[in-house]
Amino acid sequence: MDRELSKNQMTLTKRLIAPACLLLGLLLIGCDESKPNAGQSETPQKKAAETQTGRFALQKMLPVARLWAADAKPIQLESSTSSESNGQDGKSSYWRAVMGSASRGKSEPFSWSGSPDSGGVDHGTEDTFNPNNRSSQTWDLAFLKVDTDKAFEVAQGHGGKELLEKDPKMPIKYFLGWNAQSSELDWFVIYGGSTSNAKLTVLVDASTGRFVRKE
Repeated sequence: MDRELSKNQMTLTKRLIAPACLLLGLLLIGCDESKPNAGQSETPQKKAAETQTGRFALQKMLPVARLWAADAKPIQLESSTSSESNGQDGKSSYWRAVMGSASRGKSEPFSWSGSPDSGGVDHGTEDTFNPNNRSSQTWDLAFLKVDTDKAFEVAQGHGGKELLEKDPKMPIKYFLGWNAQSSELDWFVIYGGSTSNAKLTVLVDASTGRFVRKE
């Protein structure tokens, strides 16, 4: 009788313990899943800015400019340097172009940014524009056959390489405009980050990739 009672008690105990163990196991699994892995960062890393060549950025800005004026054409294009892009690969995370409209007699600045937070194309305020002014002459995109990465390679072969060997972090800026004297579109590859304190400026024909001169 005592043995049968003891067996019944053991059976009842097992029946009670089994669900309790199952519940405890589920709780432990849930805790493990909620705990971050050691290899995972608790805060997401900031996405790097996109960098692009001058021609790419200009092609992004032109459709927006032609919503402003159907006959809009570029007058000039320039890059900016930053901690994210020093220009040494012919690319920048920020490009600014000035467009002119002969029909409206107006010009307007447009910009392209590769910022992960506020990237894309934007525009500024209109200004007066005289299509007969040689210093602000518009040009057709068909003239732009050589991009900034190629212009950088040409400039490297005309004094740029030596400068970067002395200062590997030197910023490089790019400026594109029409040369009225020679009737050609030229890239200005500016070593030093700005025209005012440039260490070297190399001009490259944007249609042929030909070295023009250095300043």
